[in-house]
Amino acid sequence: MLTEPSAAPGHLDATDLKLLAILQADASISNIGLADKLSISAPTCLRRTKRLQQEGWIEKQVAILSSDKLGRLMGHSVTALIEISLDKQGEEFLQAFETRAIKESAVQQCWRVSPGPDFMLVVQVANMPTYLSFTQRLLTQDANVRNVKAFFSVKRAKFGTEIPLPISEV
Repeated sequence: MLTEPSAAPGHLDATDLKLLAILQADASISNIGLADKLSISAPTCLRRTKRLQQEGWIEKQVAILSSDKLGRLMGHSVTALIEISLDKQGEEFLQAFETRAIKESAVQQCWRVSPGPDFMLVVQVANMPTYLSFTQRLLTQDANVRNVKAFFSVKRAKFGTEIPLPISEV
């Protein structure tokens, strides 16, 4: 089946957007299954997917694990959302903190934000003693950390990774 040509580098056409939407929902779909859903040939689909990966539209493909099941099995029972404000906000200070934060395995997400705090972290640890150790290592020992405000999750009502895309129908 013929379809419109793939978009020029750095641009997405309607088929690319549909392809991305399908992969966001289920990255385990086979290339043939994906091609069928898009009504394009399997080789064309594979070329498009590889181009989208090479251009950085697709950063990586992962398996999203059940935090509830793993938490019961392994004791990952504390999820904290942490606001962090720094004393000095120069780029070198922001970058230094960010570099330290993303090296921590407990940090699942690190966001620079504005206005308000400088950073928001989503942190997952096994228990409160582990949380204390984490905060002493990353936050207490950093003289540039001015304020820390932590919120502890009691229930995850929604978790998603999909970015809404401007497509008509998948």
